[in-house]
Amino acid sequence: MNGEQLAVLVLVIVLLFGWWVWVATSRMDRLHRKVAASRVALDHQLVRRAMVAAELASSELMDPVSSVLVADAAWSSLAAAGGDSPAMVVVPPDLALLVEEVVPSGAADEGVGARYVTREEIESDLSRTVRAALGGPEDVERMHAMASGPELLDELAGAWYRVHLARRFHNEAVTQARRVRRKTLVRWLRIAGHAAMPETFEIDDAWPDALGKSAPASRQ
Repeated sequence: MNGEQLAVLVLVIVLLFGWWVWVATSRMDRLHRKVAASRVALDHQLVRRAMVAAELASSELMDPVSSVLVADAAWSSLAAAGGDSPAMVVVPPDLALLVEEVVPSGAADEGVGARYVTREEIESDLSRTVRAALGGPEDVERMHAMASGPELLDELAGAWYRVHLARRFHNEAVTQARRVRRKTLVRWLRIAGHAAMPETFEIDDAWPDALGKSAPASRQ
């Protein structure tokens, strides 16, 4: 192989390597965008679930103690999502007074930070609180028999199901991105740039047994 042939071979190798880097970079960018988009979708569904839970707490379908606990957990979730979360619930005065006794307004800003460490803990607490407040199937049947009961419970079931789906899709996107970022050449060449390593979102979103079977696909 003469010098000219060697030069051509080196040029081809460089071009192929450059093409591979471009493809890897483009793929990495798409994966990061997919993770970001799935997280936005997940946040939207978490906010929707919290708003439905807050509306359920103010509907007088549950006993006062359960209403207070669910309202507090729902508002903590909305606060964690951002202070500009849309408020769709008008809290009855008597319920607002009960919540004020449990969570003084002076401690509102530090309440979330003091009681929880992560957003995952806040959402898990909301899941556990709502499941406990719903009670058993007989309690849900009683709520169904009350005015606005079927509508609110159906909205809660749909919101809960969409949270489960959105979290699954987000975690799958994160797993795919992390798998690519662990590849040797991707790490050596810093294909991911300065982007933070994506993290899965792990919460307790187990389906409430009191609501019966999981929501159907039509609620996606």
